[in-house]
Amino acid sequence: MELRTLRYFVTVAEELHFGRAATRLHMSQPPLSRAIKQLEADLGAPLFTRSPTGVRLTPAGSVLLDEARALLDRADRVRRRVSAAAGVTAVTIGILGDSTDPAVARLAAAFRRNRPGVDIHIRDTDLTDPTCGLRAGLVDVALTRAPFDETALNVRALRADPVGVVLRADDPLGRRDGLRLAELSNRRWFRFPPGADPLWQSYWNGGRPREGPVVRAVQECLQSVLWNGTVGLAPLGHDLPAELVVVPLTDMPASRVVAVWNEGDANPLVRSFVDIATTAYRR
Repeated sequence: MELRTLRYFVTVAEELHFGRAATRLHMSQPPLSRAIKQLEADLGAPLFTRSPTGVRLTPAGSVLLDEARALLDRADRVRRRVSAAAGVTAVTIGILGDSTDPAVARLAAAFRRNRPGVDIHIRDTDLTDPTCGLRAGLVDVALTRAPFDETALNVRALRADPVGVVLRADDPLGRRDGLRLAELSNRRWFRFPPGADPLWQSYWNGGRPREGPVVRAVQECLQSVLWNGTVGLAPLGHDLPAELVVVPLTDMPASRVVAVWNEGDANPLVRSFVDIATTAYRR
């Protein structure tokens, strides 16, 4: 059994749905299904009962879930101890947000100064997973935006940004100084794919279900507005093409920039990153 396959299994077991699990793992569903079937063949036991509405763990699957979580935790501890003993330190940071934000540049510079010997890996993620792969074990810490399901996660708020609606520059509403969500009730919005975190989806849809094209990346959001005339939300202060405008929303809660890491993670590099990020975003 490979650790990667065990991570796949744990994700499916937590979601109880192959589609949602594939979304969390940032992979397509067919290779995920093949990996789980191969794991079942290797173990000689079915791990899930499958139905059109989702899956359920079998008794064997429940046993493996406990063992797999323990094995993955142990593997992470071994990796950190071996790296420390070898004098090699590394951290993988997931980033979801505006890379042109001055606070990100301050954070990067401050982290390099404070941890000059650390091998830093950056994972730039799309909009389908606000934890940037943290739950799947793809990153050690994430720099992202709330809200999302915070179960088994530590979250440190870094900053709160006002939010506006992105419109085409020729949209009549684009000439307003401010708007309320109710004024956009009859418009089409861009949405995230099925399986996206419900809290995350609800926030960026203004608190209610919407109709409109599905998008996965910031550029897809902007192109959706340009080509389809859809509307969507974005933090104020982001650079936009000249063909687009952003109008402040007067009744929308602020968007919180947060640092997120797994509960129980004692990696000193993660704690150092969070402390440095807190200082960088206060300026």
